[in-house]
Amino acid sequence: MPRLRFPALSRRGLIMLGAGGALAALSPRRAPAVLRLDVTQGNIQPIPIAIPDFVTVSMPDGAAGRNVSQIIASNLQRSGLFAPIDPAAFIQKIVNVDERPRFADWRTINAQALVTGRISTQPDGRLKVEFRLWDVFAGGDPLHGQQYTTAPDNWRRIAHIISDAIYERLTGEKGYFDSRVVFVDESGPKDRRIKRLALMDQDGANVRYLTRGDDLVLTPRFSSTADTITYMSYGQGDPKVYLMNIETGQREIVSNFPGMTFSPRFSPDSQRVIFSLQRGGNSNLFVMDLRSKSTMRLTDTQVIDTAPSYSPDGTRICFESDRGGQQQIYVMSASGGQAQRISFGDGAYSTPVWSPRGDYIAFTKQAQGRFAIGIMKPDGSGERILTEGYHNEGPTWSPNGRVIMFFRDPGGNSGPSLYTVDVTGRNELILKTPSYASDPSWSPLLQ
Repeated sequence: MPRLRFPALSRRGLIMLGAGGALAALSPRRAPAVLRLDVTQGNIQPIPIAIPDFVTVSMPDGAAGRNVSQIIASNLQRSGLFAPIDPAAFIQKIVNVDERPRFADWRTINAQALVTGRISTQPDGRLKVEFRLWDVFAGGDPLHGQQYTTAPDNWRRIAHIISDAIYERLTGEKGYFDSRVVFVDESGPKDRRIKRLALMDQDGANVRYLTRGDDLVLTPRFSSTADTITYMSYGQGDPKVYLMNIETGQREIVSNFPGMTFSPRFSPDSQRVIFSLQRGGNSNLFVMDLRSKSTMRLTDTQVIDTAPSYSPDGTRICFESDRGGQQQIYVMSASGGQAQRISFGDGAYSTPVWSPRGDYIAFTKQAQGRFAIGIMKPDGSGERILTEGYHNEGPTWSPNGRVIMFFRDPGGNSGPSLYTVDVTGRNELILKTPSYASDPSWSPLLQ
């Protein structure tokens, strides 16, 4: 695939744009008491965190520092693990990030963590953004710090990368903010809905359209490289599975098969695409090697097998099947063979998708006229419903496996919207989009 362009540069490429490839870790000494949030606990108390406006130096836009700090605060707050403090409560005004903060002033407003930062314009026109993370109660040196040099247009990505760094330092787990979502944008009257593929940052910013709406598009899915998607399109004739480079817009048909193809999804190494192929009233699972174009049949049944999803190590797949009389979730080897049913609750189970952590499988469950998004362990144990509604569907995992995005359609004359919910089920949020939106797919971290 062609090299990515702005704003999808790799983190290393983004940082290396500065003079001399500047990436300077502050290498702080560890404070006596290390602030850390245990995300494995059942009842998590969000960390009160103060994020003052970044100090601006030689900047034509005085709001730049405020914009960066607000994005960081918004990211952390939406995670449900952090509680940004209202800036109106701040006692100390940060004017020099090189000086140690007055920790007593931040303890007074009950801040446990503090983020200070600076954003400046370099002589060559590029931005330098730096931050420090402080443990307010321990005092001492910063817990973490970093500086980045990049093109001015990348200021928003820098804010996401800093958010990830703070999240990782305080939780011990990777963040998910420097990522994107591909989804189906829906506009127009309900009986003449135009559907386009669209791409946006994980927080809903920077929306752009990948297709024009000439053909019906469904089930977009990211590869592991975050620059390629696969999706299904109804053009002339039967629906076909396509690959698209989202930076260049180039696309190609995976293959022409007799019958209708559904639910394409990449293998973890992005070298294969798995999908279901309908012939007559039945559908079975197939996998295609994208290098050799060879195809292997995985199931051979007189039922409907569809919606396959790989485990993170690529050795197993989960899928939905009505071979037992009703849609349920099954797991089998990625090379085929005997499948084991893992869902046994009341109702029908569909759209299973394996967490990137490997610990859960998310699913849609329909029972008594309601649609729920839930999770279970790969052996079927530990089933938990995270959210219920009139029509919830299409779960997709954040890169760190801690948050699920899905769409909800309330019916009537309105249309679907995107939501996120964490694995505890306590932090559910709507994600604003320009129009109605469905079928989300979360990218890996942009790296």
